[in-house]
Amino acid sequence: MTDTQFDTFEVFHQKKKGDPHIHVGSVHAPDPQIALQYARDQFARRLPCVSLWVVNSKHVIATDYQDERFFNITLDKSYRDPKDFDAPLKEEMPG
Repeated sequence: MTDTQFDTFEVFHQKKKGDPHIHVGSVHAPDPQIALQYARDQFARRLPCVSLWVVNSKHVIATDYQDERFFNITLDKSYRDPKDFDAPLKEEMPG
């Protein structure tokens, strides 16, 4: 039995040049070029649009809600302290 389902593509829309691309939805298409056409037809008909991105959903990687350690940040910034670096003494330039 062959797979008859199209891939899902996430659609990102840019209203005007310089604005960020915003996720507006998804489309099902057999390939990225057709996905762009479907995205144009579905998301750029009524709203101003200068650029569309489509990304195959299977290429999107997300964090796991269970992995709380992923977002833990360290408040220890001792690696920034210059006293821990051995730098040569500044030499006088003959002049």
